[in-house]
Amino acid sequence: MRKFFVKTENIKEDKIEILGSDVNHIKNVLRLKMDDEIEICNQDTHQNYIGKILQIENQVIQVGLVQELESMAESNIELHIFQGLPKADKMELIIQKGTELGASKFIPVAFQRSIVKLSGKDETKKIERWQKIAEVAAKQSHRDLVPEIERISHIKNICNLVKEYDIMILAYENETENNIKNELLQIKNTKENLKIAVVIGPEGGIEEEEVIALKSAGAKVVSLGKRILRTETVALQVCSIIMYELEN
Repeated sequence: MRKFFVKTENIKEDKIEILGSDVNHIKNVLRLKMDDEIEICNQDTHQNYIGKILQIENQVIQVGLVQELESMAESNIELHIFQGLPKADKMELIIQKGTELGASKFIPVAFQRSIVKLSGKDETKKIERWQKIAEVAAKQSHRDLVPEIERISHIKNICNLVKEYDIMILAYENETENNIKNELLQIKNTKENLKIAVVIGPEGGIEEEEVIALKSAGAKVVSLGKRILRTETVALQVCSIIMYELEN
């Protein structure tokens, strides 16, 4: 059953209004008709419903509420990915697959070695596209929330945020003593819900002075193993490891 996100303002008593691009998707892609059922998630409250299509118009679809659903799609881990801006369409892959794996926020980061430079209209356009990719991936994987894509950040901003997390992990290829498993074991079973940040460099890696700044701010520098991974592989590996080790 297909899943669609709406906001609280579009839920009125026992009816829901579906607007925007979802109208075209329901009508012309899925070719759903009156009385067909769909799954709907309130993006503000994360509550899920089964709804029946009551009316199909050009710009709005009216859906009647059939029943509320109890969903177990969301993790006890609030995982934020600080991703060094990669080349080409790698960010799209990271956001799509990271959403499927359970990440709840993506923050693109301009590191010193980042080749990609975005600002102004280009940045806004990219973020809008990345947000749409996150929404589609959230629907496909039946998430109860659409991960947020934030504006581009910088090393100073990240250092100021370290204390907001139960742990901030920096994946660094030159780390030889500490590994991610050691750090996750330190926080495992310490509390029911954990807020975790992961910092990943771009293709060229992270400058040593950036590593020192993050470590001084309280981030935990870890190795992911013996092999050097592509930046897009790091994001997916770390998401998988964290969910496997810590998710209830």
